[in-house]
Amino acid sequence: MKLNRKLRLQLLLQNGLFVVLLLGLASAVAWVTRDAKVQWDLTQSQRNTLSQGSAEVLEQMAGPIAVTAYATAQDAEGDVRKTVQTFLAPYQRTKKDFTLIFVDPREQPQKAQAAGVRMNGELVVEYNGRNEHLTNLTEQELTNLLVRLARSSERQVMSLDGHGERKLDGRGNHDLGEFGNQLAVKGFKTAALNLAQAQDVPDNISTLIIAGRRVDLLPGEAAKIRRWVEKGGNLLWLIDNDSLRGLQALADELGLDLISGTVVDPRAGGLKLPATFALATSYGQHRITENSTMTSVFPYARRIAATEGSKWHHTPLVEVAREGWLETGGINDKVAFDRNRDIGGPIVVAAALERDLGSRKQRVVVAGTGQFLSNQYVGLLGNLDLGVNMINWLAGDEALITVQPRTRSDLSLELSRAGLALIGFGFLVVLPLAFLVAGGVIWWRRRKA
Repeated sequence: MKLNRKLRLQLLLQNGLFVVLLLGLASAVAWVTRDAKVQWDLTQSQRNTLSQGSAEVLEQMAGPIAVTAYATAQDAEGDVRKTVQTFLAPYQRTKKDFTLIFVDPREQPQKAQAAGVRMNGELVVEYNGRNEHLTNLTEQELTNLLVRLARSSERQVMSLDGHGERKLDGRGNHDLGEFGNQLAVKGFKTAALNLAQAQDVPDNISTLIIAGRRVDLLPGEAAKIRRWVEKGGNLLWLIDNDSLRGLQALADELGLDLISGTVVDPRAGGLKLPATFALATSYGQHRITENSTMTSVFPYARRIAATEGSKWHHTPLVEVAREGWLETGGINDKVAFDRNRDIGGPIVVAAALERDLGSRKQRVVVAGTGQFLSNQYVGLLGNLDLGVNMINWLAGDEALITVQPRTRSDLSLELSRAGLALIGFGFLVVLPLAFLVAGGVIWWRRRKA
């Protein structure tokens, strides 16, 4: 086909129109999608995406969060600012008013000194007029810091002491030291209370914990606890499977029907656990447990039930042993269900009690064992989450009830020297040699052909 001047002009106009339309379409797509961002996190444990617990904490925080990072652009460890930006990016994507500014401590040493900064890469996180410093850049550390800043005021938790109770700062297997440490991380102030010395239970504490006494309370001590509960004090009572040690009147006041016996759960054998370790997979409809998806373990638990006509609103929290029973006799290797004596499952081993007291609600949580929060067992499955949520609800901070930020399983790859040598040998020797042999074979075949 012969091209004349007219045909060339038509082709030029067509090509020009195509380019204009293509550019217009590209501009329109860019304009429409300027605020739309789509990302996929393909890491094994979604390490570039915030966990559900962290996201829920950010949702509960109304108002801006300002982070000031005191970091140089470069140091011996690399680009510290880039590390900080990468770490905080998921928080900024989740909360739009989560801001980050950088200050170079070398260029502005006076500002860094006034802020109390001691190391390169240190963060100062500010929310609602309060601030805290962060040096360990992990999701769990930062989310726990945000939980502390989100509390409207200091919450004090006291545990009964002086009768062989489990201690919130104790290191023994039966103590609650790890649980107490976690409460401190969440912003609670913990202390022990000896009612033989104290005139009364302080009115300014948010929660009193009674956990596993070994000797009976004196009548005067028991009266102080009942008087505090009657005034509206919130209580976490961890009742081990033995005598109530002078607190039967308190159980009556709370409308509790406590039958002696140990829960037996045959399913525990499937996890290589004793049958006396009840597995909690069913939770009640309550603020404490609404986000609970993990199994928790209740060793040597007793049954918690309400008496008829109780003035408290009684909500079962944890139900166990659907295929088991409450063994009211002795525990031995040949334990078996006795229809005439034992109580068939499911068995409630933890409950929340609530009642209206004037203009506020009084709250109590009762669990049929203190073992599940002991140092020996608190790390099992969801035990720690459940315990912290109980305290949050009792302290009136149910907005902060959440699951713990998960740990990341693919943060680093560690290889032995032999592994590194094998990889280096493969890439530097084996792979080039394979290409060389393949090239030689192809050359030889072509030459023969």
